[in-house]
Amino acid sequence: MSELMDYDEVLERFDPALGLEVHVELNTASKMFCGCATTFGAEPNTQTCPVCLGLPGALPVVNAKAVESAIRIGLALGCEIAPWGRFARKNYFYPDMTKNFQTSQYDEPIAHDGRVEVEVDGEVFVIEIERAHMEEDAGKLTHVGSSGRIHGADYSVVDYNRAGMPLIEIVTRPILGTGAKAPQVARAYVAHLRDLMRALDVSDVRMEQGSLRCDANVSLALKGDSQLGTRTETKNVNSLRSIERAVTHEMRRQAAILASGGSVIQETRHFHEADGSTSPGRSKEEAQDYRYFAEPDLVPIAPSAEWIEELRATLPEPPAQRRRRLAQEWEVDDRTMQAIVAAGALDLIEATVAAGASPQASRKWWMSELARRANESGVELEELGVSPADVAATQALVDAGELTDKLARAVFDGVIAGEGSPAEVVARRGLKVVSDEGALTAAVDEAIAANPDIVAKIRGGKVAAAGAIIGQVMKAMRGQADAARVRELLLERVGESS
Repeated sequence: MSELMDYDEVLERFDPALGLEVHVELNTASKMFCGCATTFGAEPNTQTCPVCLGLPGALPVVNAKAVESAIRIGLALGCEIAPWGRFARKNYFYPDMTKNFQTSQYDEPIAHDGRVEVEVDGEVFVIEIERAHMEEDAGKLTHVGSSGRIHGADYSVVDYNRAGMPLIEIVTRPILGTGAKAPQVARAYVAHLRDLMRALDVSDVRMEQGSLRCDANVSLALKGDSQLGTRTETKNVNSLRSIERAVTHEMRRQAAILASGGSVIQETRHFHEADGSTSPGRSKEEAQDYRYFAEPDLVPIAPSAEWIEELRATLPEPPAQRRRRLAQEWEVDDRTMQAIVAAGALDLIEATVAAGASPQASRKWWMSELARRANESGVELEELGVSPADVAATQALVDAGELTDKLARAVFDGVIAGEGSPAEVVARRGLKVVSDEGALTAAVDEAIAANPDIVAKIRGGKVAAAGAIIGQVMKAMRGQADAARVRELLLERVGESS
């Protein structure tokens, strides 16, 4: 294989074209065509039935909630909603679907002809949506062996729990004119979809669990050539960073092949997280290879105009518009807002502010202390065990002078440990700031008596030396004193003003 071409050289000679196919797993309680549960992480092959296993005589029924979610997604993408459409059978042989076909939509998608806008470094790119269609997911194959892939595996096992899970596949038209920013545009587009699906509450969009994943099509054409190049499709990329890396790698790899006089092979490819590379999968089929035909066991989908308008009225504030509004209300810049979104803290901070905390305090706790704890525990922020109400209640105690920030961190320890609400943790652990002036004065006098040399420095004008005595007092008070008040008392007792 040719060596990868330098990225700047790629851009000098070629124009990239992107095509992004994003699969969104819906958060319905049951599968697309049967009543089986959709719980993630269940024991293998425990969420199956004759319908999703394709056993003879079993008949599917369309999940009404999935249709509703599909229409809302289409509307949020600016699509037209089809007044009538049918499901189709997509035929292929692969062991992750026991019936040897996938029930999908082919030439009659429920939503089509939409568009979204994404911004990269201040430049706006328009992404045209060709279609958003409903389908079912396949089962999960695990290839056992050193390669982790079917090639070189010792054997493979299959879990059919995922077979039949409801999916929406969102397909773009070719995305042109992105130039050097093609990888960033791909990432920004998928991030936009993730935020939109979360706002619509149609999916948990947990990319690491596969509930949102992207197939990235990339092709290159010589500059000035009106014909698109041969594309490759990197399958099932499941993180924003990986999408950007996969597109970058494919642009460089294809450019090296074309520059050396070779031809790009139309194929699917696998992405490798370790080094950001891709490797060949299988030759890419065309539509006719799947032998689509109308699904005879399902009635057509025919949403009424009235129902569509009812669903349109349920659409939330668009994510980009919401971010701009909150950034203005919270007085944060674009970079800070991007960090909040990337940390998955936007909803949590907004809810904490709604519960009574200031935007600054809410952001401080979620983006520093709690983000650190979530990272150390390997969980998402919302899974940490601390609610926005808990954070707001803790901050209220800080604002009232009943807790210091250090004591507040101990309160979060208790909440996470399941010891109750912040107030209950404070009472159980005895964490309130000591407000007894007599006790504070006695502790200060004891520290003064134990440190005559430091007292002499303070009286000599070196007020910064007070920090050592303040630290001793705070230790003696088990961190339950107000450090500012301790400082005031100390300077009063040694005859210095603050």
